[in-house]
Amino acid sequence: MKNLIWLLLAAGLVSSCRSTRKIGTAISRKDTVQASSVTPDGKADSLAFIQASLRQVSANHIDYTTFSAKVNIDYRDASNKNYDVNAVVRIYRDSAIWISANAILGIEALRAYITRDSVKILDKLNKTYTARSVDYLQDVTALPLDLHTIQDLLIGNPVYLDSNHVVSYSRGPGTVALLSFGEWFKNLLTIREGDGALQRSRLDDLNPARNRTADLTYSDYETRKGPLFSTKRKITITEAKQLDIKLDFKQYDFNGEVSFPFSVPKNFKRN
Repeated sequence: MKNLIWLLLAAGLVSSCRSTRKIGTAISRKDTVQASSVTPDGKADSLAFIQASLRQVSANHIDYTTFSAKVNIDYRDASNKNYDVNAVVRIYRDSAIWISANAILGIEALRAYITRDSVKILDKLNKTYTARSVDYLQDVTALPLDLHTIQDLLIGNPVYLDSNHVVSYSRGPGTVALLSFGEWFKNLLTIREGDGALQRSRLDDLNPARNRTADLTYSDYETRKGPLFSTKRKITITEAKQLDIKLDFKQYDFNGEVSFPFSVPKNFKRN
């Protein structure tokens, strides 16, 4: 169960290794899109098109103070075992993330509380309590995680998109794909033409020693709570084996009152 929570938090983020390779040699062999390159000596029309597409992405960025949701999580692990978990997620932006995950018969199995400085976990099935600095997120996942990245992942905002380093674009039926290079990842971000809604984010590790990729897809958008929000998402993480996670947001709300109850029972063992 604890591993599932970390995957929920880390889904789609594929490595913390930094790379010094040049952009021109980092494009993966697995990418087959026909892209229009942006070169320093021209292509003003391409630059204008990319900038207009990025403005659409920016316009859809969800700004909020608080967020709460009930999420059904369908998880298939590397051994092909399938798990179905219900979770409650609460966020106070840039301050705290609270997650409660239920196991069989609705019994709470795990509670996590993450702030800018710390990570606290109650494993109620094994009666253990873990308290660490926020660096623990990177230690247990080997991923460049912090509070801001996790909250964007849960909200549905783009992760690891470096808008200053978009090197090419391509167009498909009703879609636009933007290829960017950041500090850790190559991100092939596909948006819906017209309104800029996220459709897919393909992340590839820039570290040549790794072969991990992650695929995030976004669907079933609605605006009944205000922002354009994807209620169904799928995350596939691939290295030696494949992990699949499906998120189905059954209820969600923005800018309501949220609480973060977290008390440690006396009989819990501290890890």
